Amino acid sequence: MGTGCISARVVAEPASTVKPSVPRIAKRRPPPYTPGALPTRPTGNHDLPVPAVDSPSRRRLPPLLRRAWYGLNQAFRRRIAHTGVTPDQFTAMRTLLEGDAAGLTQRDLTTLMSSDPNTVASLLERMEGAGWISRKPHESDRRAYRIRLLEPGRIQYEACRAIAVDLQSEVLAVLPETERGEFLAHLDLVSMACRRAADASPRSPR
Repeated sequence: MGTGCISARVVAEPASTVKPSVPRIAKRRPPPYTPGALPTRPTGNHDLPVPAVDSPSRRRLPPLLRRAWYGLNQAFRRRIAHTGVTPDQFTAMRTLLEGDAAGLTQRDLTTLMSSDPNTVASLLERMEGAGWISRKPHESDRRAYRIRLLEPGRIQYEACRAIAVDLQSEVLAVLPETERGEFLAHLDLVSMACRRAADASPRSPR
């Protein structure tokens, strides 16, 4: 009788109280660290390497800026070669015209042109020899000179300016017209960030 009662209880027990067994899933361990190896990210059942910031498979700021600048500079140099003006001289002319009407110092010109003192000094010497600029002593700084663009230099500048404007339009034509202003604004931000990085970087002793 005791055995029969036990069997009856087993049969009568509701099925909902029986807990199905759940197979255990082994936790996936990360691969061992290997110095110099690219990190990986899970993608389905496969792991694809995440390219490093400076990987050739990614767009990188320094090579892109260098390629853009070199191509633009070479194109402009070739298109104004017949005028006898170089791209750096054109930049100096434009900076002088857009600066203080009383003239700029060599230090001002170096900063505004994003150049170095030695390059600008050599540049100004050639431009002065060509009769394009004048240098007069600064009224309050005995060590400085006021540099101004003369009329022959202005004529040369205007001859090159039209070529520069056409070249800029040609290059920016790869972008939709509605995006060009935003692109230049972003490029301006990048250029300012590069300037800040340079200013924050200590000079190595010579």
